[in-house]
Amino acid sequence: MQIVISDSKTGKAYKVEGKDAEANALFIGKRIGEVVDADILGLGGYALEITGGSDKQGMPMRKDVAGPVRKRILITDPPGYQPKEQGKRRRKSVRGNEISTEISQINLIVKDYGKKSLAELLAKAAAEEA
Repeated sequence: MQIVISDSKTGKAYKVEGKDAEANALFIGKRIGEVVDADILGLGGYALEITGGSDKQGMPMRKDVAGPVRKRILITDPPGYQPKEQGKRRRKSVRGNEISTEISQINLIVKDYGKKSLAELLAKAAAEEA
């Protein structure tokens, strides 16, 4: 499971590979908009908000679709559809707002910052893997 963490202070995004079961267990069952503690990912003191994601087939998650299911809904706006003209609607497949084992990417933003910067913490984690 890929975890993409966006830092609004620096404008950068960091990609973390959530390989272990503990990292996956942190997110399974959570919904878009919930805040999670990032200690399991090695980011002490950070709080991250779930903003979206996509499943293994590339279907985007939508906040207004309940549960971990995939549905074909009539939509007029992003995520999942960008109409060329105002008022256009289209039936598209999207994923619900709950994270399940079918999700391959999770998008997060930083809500509360820790003592060290994300660049320092994630560079240290990358060095340990190599």
